[in-house]
Amino acid sequence: MDLNLKPTESFRGDYSYANSDEAILRFPFPFPEDVYMYSVNIEPHVRGGPTKAFDAVFDLDEHYVGDMADRALVLQEDPLRCQVLPHMMEAEWDTLELLMESLAQDYPQHFSLTKNGNEWHWMNRPLNIDQHFTFGIADTLPCPPFEYITRQVQGDFSLQDQRDNNLFMDGGMVTSQADWSLNFDIGMSFHEWHGPVPVAHELGVFDRALAFLLRLQHGKPVRRLNWTLTVNPRLDTSPENYPVWGPERATVTPENVGHRMCLRVELQTLTRLPRSNAILFGIRGYLIRLEELARVRKWAVRLHRVLRDLHPEIAEYKGTGRYRQTIVDYLAPFDDGRTLNSGIAPEQDKV
Repeated sequence: MDLNLKPTESFRGDYSYANSDEAILRFPFPFPEDVYMYSVNIEPHVRGGPTKAFDAVFDLDEHYVGDMADRALVLQEDPLRCQVLPHMMEAEWDTLELLMESLAQDYPQHFSLTKNGNEWHWMNRPLNIDQHFTFGIADTLPCPPFEYITRQVQGDFSLQDQRDNNLFMDGGMVTSQADWSLNFDIGMSFHEWHGPVPVAHELGVFDRALAFLLRLQHGKPVRRLNWTLTVNPRLDTSPENYPVWGPERATVTPENVGHRMCLRVELQTLTRLPRSNAILFGIRGYLIRLEELARVRKWAVRLHRVLRDLHPEIAEYKGTGRYRQTIVDYLAPFDDGRTLNSGIAPEQDKV
């Protein structure tokens, strides 16, 4: 797969981030129906799906270089965005192996992995990385194995250790999260780190999800989509940096809502790791401005209906409380009352 990489772009400051026509059409739009409610919306994670975002095991796109540059900036400012508890070292190597093998298979023109026993040679051409190391020997890498490889893959990652019939967040690389903190959540159990989510607990969503994940098998990864809304295409909307991005929430007006407001979608993948039996939770984030999304008519119509009728508590949690009506008013002219097909495919070949 070719990535058509952009040389650089910014997710802060002047926000030069923008989606090409191809990037718009490959966006993993999260709403298959006109109404939204929490559910255990898990499906097998296989190559292929309604948009090209589902074609690889770990999706990379045109924003790769800028995305990785932003991660490096965040880690320079706050090294605690990457933490792994000491007992998870085997899971660190599991993660490195999985990500390197997947990228080399799906993007051979950009990545290569050569093995000679435990002597490995990794090449990442977009980031000009050429690394020889010994698998299993952390000192042969410039940083711990989990940090090393997740500095090179789009999306956040957390490591879930399974014990006592529960899952515990015992490691992670989290630099582009939607207002949650790895430093706060590390070591927490499954229900503890999902505690702030409204309505879903009463519906039993997390009880069912945990029961499912405890039975997750190696070689049978699963995926789901999650979403929120954010002002400006900023990757790092962390609680630690709220004083930086929080004031931007007051800048949305009817005149600029199409450009300022972004739909943030997470393609979440869960993979059982072979040696450690931990679960790697991938949180691959995508950002699209409303004015970009509206170029796909089906998505504009559906998003209008979803937000218009959204449960108030969910609307507040998803970041729409202050300006939901402004967004709904912006999208309303696109909705002519047509009946939409189920599913998230854009149903058009160009924008």
